[in-house]
Amino acid sequence: MVAPLIDVTPAELELRLSAESARLLIVYLWGPDCPNCIIFKRSLPKLLQGLADVEADLVALDVYAHPEVASRYGVMGIPHFILFKNGKKLGKMSEFRGESYWGSVIREHA
Repeated sequence: MVAPLIDVTPAELELRLSAESARLLIVYLWGPDCPNCIIFKRSLPKLLQGLADVEADLVALDVYAHPEVASRYGVMGIPHFILFKNGKKLGKMSEFRGESYWGSVIREHA
């Protein structure tokens, strides 16, 4: 099951990335007053319900508050999603293209 969204600091993100885990780590990079971020957050309950059989953790980090993270990962727009497993980057989504697309990408990488 995809764990509920939790906010992390850059240090907490690094700890998660350094830990060996077979669970997919979905890093959601967002910012305040981002219209597409608001749409994603509204869709989140339905998305999580549809991914109840997927083993993943979902963490959020405000890149306006932590621009060094945006620079590190080459984020040019938000929302931005980066997928990791065992600390290795598997892929990314540089926007929220809707529930169906988002869910299929998560399933593909889980």
